[in-house]
Amino acid sequence: MAVTLYVIKSRKSGRRYVGITSNLQRRLREHSNGNTKAGQLLRAFALIHTEEFPDHRSARVREKLLKSGQGRKWLDEVAQRTGLARGE
Repeated sequence: MAVTLYVIKSRKSGRRYVGITSNLQRRLREHSNGNTKAGQLLRAFALIHTEEFPDHRSARVREKLLKSGQGRKWLDEVAQRTGLARGE
């Protein structure tokens, strides 16, 4: 089963959330509706990054990396290159 790692960023506060799911559209809808803790905290957000993985385990390894200091730095660099640094 394919698993998607995703990063969303609040348009207002600039806070990011890194998560994994087997159904990205459903999960983003849950965030948008405020049905998740992250959705309640971020409210209006932009999807800034996705990666596909063959299984949950490999997605979880990458998720942990992106939540680390090194991963946050990499996400900052990606946001700068793509113009999403301010949650645009």
